[in-house]
Amino acid sequence: MTSQGLGRIEDGAIAVLDTPYADAGALIEATGSLDALATAEVVARIPLDDATGDTAGTLLAPVRPRALWGIGMNYHSKARLTGRDLPAEPVFYLAAPSSVSGPGDAVRLPAEQTEQMDYEAEIAVVIGRTLDRADEADAWSAVAAVTAANDMSCRDVMKRTGWPVLAKSFPGFTPLGASLLSRDEVAGPDTIGVRSWVGGEQRQDSTSADMIFPIPELLARISRYAVLRPGDVVLTGTPAGTGQDRGDFLRPGDTVRIEIDGVLPLTTRVRA
Repeated sequence: MTSQGLGRIEDGAIAVLDTPYADAGALIEATGSLDALATAEVVARIPLDDATGDTAGTLLAPVRPRALWGIGMNYHSKARLTGRDLPAEPVFYLAAPSSVSGPGDAVRLPAEQTEQMDYEAEIAVVIGRTLDRADEADAWSAVAAVTAANDMSCRDVMKRTGWPVLAKSFPGFTPLGASLLSRDEVAGPDTIGVRSWVGGEQRQDSTSADMIFPIPELLARISRYAVLRPGDVVLTGTPAGTGQDRGDFLRPGDTVRIEIDGVLPLTTRVRA
């Protein structure tokens, strides 16, 4: 998603398309997939190198979900650090959709509330078809696309209040992007790589194969309690290597880079 409209990546550039949709979320809500972009007319081209920063081709969050789901403790690597038994049930939460920000955005550290602002590299799943009490075997086919997410959290706020929604809903705390990868282009739900860097130092490196609750199971479990609708986003957990694990939290001036296989890198700057 660019400031000029929706596009597809072609030959090192973003081909801006003639579509009636405000963003990819609106397209998915209307059609259930990204397929319509394959045949849309190209009206402009933006070199990928020019698609960042304060230019006419600035990349934006590809979706603005009405429902934003997350899960705690969903990687074996993360669970091993706690020394606790694996969870028998996933711990779900909702974050405020107003927390969504785009690639390259600067996110304010809310110093009046926290001393422990953290990053979390996550695979974000965009729902393409309604899931209501769905079977696990049917859940993956209801996914429209995947993208990268930085599920930023204030660890001390979570401990103090007991509410993940408060720790994760500050303005800009859910960067999404920088692009979407259609489900048809993903080899499978257990093959997706996820990595993070802070200031050029790699902090996380894992794949969805290390999830405690795989993506199809997560979606099916949520749908037992709440209907997932096209355009909703589900964040699927983070592997070991967060600031919480290292005892080293984000500071003003830090830059976080998240990579999900097949998706343009997602960068976020922390400001005072």
